[in-house]
Amino acid sequence: MRGSRTWSRQFPIPIYGLPRDLVTTINETNRAAHNETLTGFRLTSEGMVPYFTRAEIEAGALDGRGLVVLYTDDPVDLYFMHVQGSGLVHLDDGTSVRLTYAGKNGHPYTSLARVLVDLGELDAGGIDMDALKAWLRTDLERGRALMRMNQSYTFFSVLPGDEAARGPHGAEGVPLTPGRSLAVDPTYIPLGTPVFVTVPEFAGEDGRPFGRLMIAQDVGSAIRGPQRGDIFFGTGEAAGALAGRTRHAARFHVLMRKR
Repeated sequence: MRGSRTWSRQFPIPIYGLPRDLVTTINETNRAAHNETLTGFRLTSEGMVPYFTRAEIEAGALDGRGLVVLYTDDPVDLYFMHVQGSGLVHLDDGTSVRLTYAGKNGHPYTSLARVLVDLGELDAGGIDMDALKAWLRTDLERGRALMRMNQSYTFFSVLPGDEAARGPHGAEGVPLTPGRSLAVDPTYIPLGTPVFVTVPEFAGEDGRPFGRLMIAQDVGSAIRGPQRGDIFFGTGEAAGALAGRTRHAARFHVLMRKR
């Protein structure tokens, strides 16, 4: 992504850090199991109320609270960083900043791809990240309205220099390894577990059918069930393109300690 440390007409869109008044009622690593319920709140004079939605935050609910980490220029790229949970921002001063997941507002995650397929706007067989981005950008106001249908909103923190160079952190708090780190549902596969992943219909970076030992190191609100996983492919346009078209049937062999 592109960004700046200061607001300008070129970079008007804020990227927020974790609000101090956000009360999360679950362990973050188990958020997929609770995706259908509200898990984020704030304390008011009337008691606990749901935390601000994506639409409320974009309308200015967090303005003036000193929470802005950076500013960016592209609402679609920002939305996908919310979905991915991390990002590398190239700043207008020539430096770069790596952002990592700090928390979310606790509203259920809604897949925009699923919404568009259900509406008949896109075909399920041909939808990928590029197709979704193109739909959102064709009419940006229409795109913003669709993005607000996903009330879930992600907050970020800045990784310091040495840690940033090693890559984004997963749910275990350690840097993710391109092509080897797997996001899973920890209800079924504990974090830290070795998993051999075989994807016959998908060619990896070397052009051969994907089959390799990976480590369960991350989670996600949409990653639910015993045989759902997201592969971390790394940082950059090539990794993003590979990730954006990966949605294949796979087989997991979970390696368990011998008792």
